[in-house]
Amino acid sequence: MAQKKSVVITGVSTGIGWAAAKVLIGNGFRVFGSVRKQADANRLQAEFGEAFTPLIFDVTDGPGARAAARQVERALAGATLAGLVNNAGVAVAGPLLYLPVDEWRQQLEVNLTGVVIATQTFAPLLGAGGGPVKDPGRIVNISSVGGRNANPFMAPYCTTKFGLEGLSESLRRELMPFGVDVVIVAPGAVATPIWDKADQIDTTRYANTVYAPALERLRTYMLSIGKSGLAPEKIGEVIHTALTARRPKVRYVVSPSPMQVLMTEILPKRTLDQITAKRLGLIAN
Repeated sequence: MAQKKSVVITGVSTGIGWAAAKVLIGNGFRVFGSVRKQADANRLQAEFGEAFTPLIFDVTDGPGARAAARQVERALAGATLAGLVNNAGVAVAGPLLYLPVDEWRQQLEVNLTGVVIATQTFAPLLGAGGGPVKDPGRIVNISSVGGRNANPFMAPYCTTKFGLEGLSESLRRELMPFGVDVVIVAPGAVATPIWDKADQIDTTRYANTVYAPALERLRTYMLSIGKSGLAPEKIGEVIHTALTARRPKVRYVVSPSPMQVLMTEILPKRTLDQITAKRLGLIAN
């Protein structure tokens, strides 16, 4: 009986990471998923069964990530890891002129530095950095349509996604000697808890700025995403494709509104500036 292919997914407690684990396990993979809390590890172990192994570490914690990699290496018993899905992330919002710098740093640390830590840590298990391996694995980086088009007040989040696009492109070319591919999955609106947290954003600290009304409009929009976006399993299916396609695309865009994504690619940036600012009330119609 052939051994199951194994994948590491960061940030599997909810949302896209959870859905990716569900889809991949349903397609015969063994999933090692990172969480930060023992309670989440227990819950997911009960939900997914023997095909799931929780890894308890924070992606910003190098020693914790290395301990998790040793755990995966023992379980692989000499086999190659089929994939690393860099999914863990947070979303920080606020007007850049007034955003606390500590929040900016946290956004970069989790969404970009965390990807570098996980990639450096698990890359040897994918077949990168050593001698040739029979079946090198792949890296799938979860970006966003916000990695090509940035909305106001989402500068911290979009900066990390723009950065992840560049990181992925450089890394894909650097890993070519090892046969390890790097694929971007860029979701649009997805119904995940990351956007539900918009309700917790304290906009009162910006109440005396010109941005206060627009921030309320943005918060309403973010909450609507948490209810009407794509089911995260749709993204999980694309992640499965990115890991298994014989010749995967460099970048997969998954959006409930493909035309809207297309328009942001085609329209001149100045036109998009006007449309976006008018919708949020930053300038008069």
